[in-house]
Amino acid sequence: MKTTLYTQNLQYTGNETSVINRISAIKGIFNISIKFQYGAITFDHQSKKEVQEVKRILSKIGYSYFDKKNDLYKNMKSNMIL
Repeated sequence: MKTTLYTQNLQYTGNETSVINRISAIKGIFNISIKFQYGAITFDHQSKKEVQEVKRILSKIGYSYFDKKNDLYKNMKSNMIL
């Protein structure tokens, strides 16, 4: 499965290595990509359990995230061209 989470404050390429290292340490997560211009982190995973772990890690290291269940995601996406 593939998931994209949008973050509020992931804007600098210098953060990429730290975020990728943290997320890739989760068993079942692979093919991680980051688009800083959108604050988007996309990754493949085996189950929803891994997505919850990614969200926990992002929160722990200081990145607020949005997903499709969050109204802010809809507002943000409507202002972007993906």
